[in-house]
Amino acid sequence: MDVDTRLLRYFVAVAEEGSLTRAAERLFVSQPALTKQIKQLETQLGVRLFTRSRVGMALTEPGRALEARVPALLAEWDGILRETRSTAGRAARVLRVGFMASAANEATPHIIAEFTRRRPGWRVDMRQAAWSEPSAGLTDGDVDAALVRMPFPGQDALRTEVLFSEPRWVALPAGHPLAVREVIPFRELWDEPFVAAPPGSGRWRDYWLATDEREGHPVRIGAVTDRPDDWLSAIANGYGMALAPASAARFHARPGIVYRPVSGIGPSQVGVAWARADDTDPVVQDFVRCCLDNRPRPADVTG
Repeated sequence: MDVDTRLLRYFVAVAEEGSLTRAAERLFVSQPALTKQIKQLETQLGVRLFTRSRVGMALTEPGRALEARVPALLAEWDGILRETRSTAGRAARVLRVGFMASAANEATPHIIAEFTRRRPGWRVDMRQAAWSEPSAGLTDGDVDAALVRMPFPGQDALRTEVLFSEPRWVALPAGHPLAVREVIPFRELWDEPFVAAPPGSGRWRDYWLATDEREGHPVRIGAVTDRPDDWLSAIANGYGMALAPASAARFHARPGIVYRPVSGIGPSQVGVAWARADDTDPVVQDFVRCCLDNRPRPADVTG
């Protein structure tokens, strides 16, 4: 009997979250669709995996037995896929690098130029990721390394090195009353609607809503977006404001939107990330070294 690994990933998410609702948010699927997939897995295996109740999803004895083995199985399969794709890239002399919008900013061309100098005949394939994938494809093995904004979900399972920090500013409609201010205390933004990343992005979403700096004050969500263009449109159309790196004022300038410094919140960190399995990969490590050697000076990232 063959079981789709997608069903096993759904099973793991429900087992870890203990809730169909939270697991559905994490997986970016609807709750009815997730329920259907879990039932399909139970039918294929011929066992009941969960006991459903008003308080959540509890594993049955067969479910606990499956949970004990599936994470290792999926990790092994992910490793096989990563190695296969990486081998194909090595054969073609291509290094796949994921990145979040405006991650390494002006440093990126210098990083790539240095890498191609160190590795003649190699090409860097830059792949921009959606905000719903804050690891920029690294977690799924779609890339060999990534330029990321930290923190992000799954970061602890990867290797990361901080390249630089920059202040978090706020992007808001040009007609907003606060747009005339030179610096805006974050406390004055607590009651404003915010444009947020999808709920499943977890720590990434919370960080850019600055939930830890609100002293328990609830966040008002005016819109949810997954791409920079949609994010800019939502702000310009007055659905909300959003925290952003200071460099966004340069890279995402747009009529109808202004960027202002914010006091009372910490900075954003940009880093390079790679899989632990690639600690000894000379090509990946050459790229990491190029990132570290081409870190922007503090004056270049103050906005």
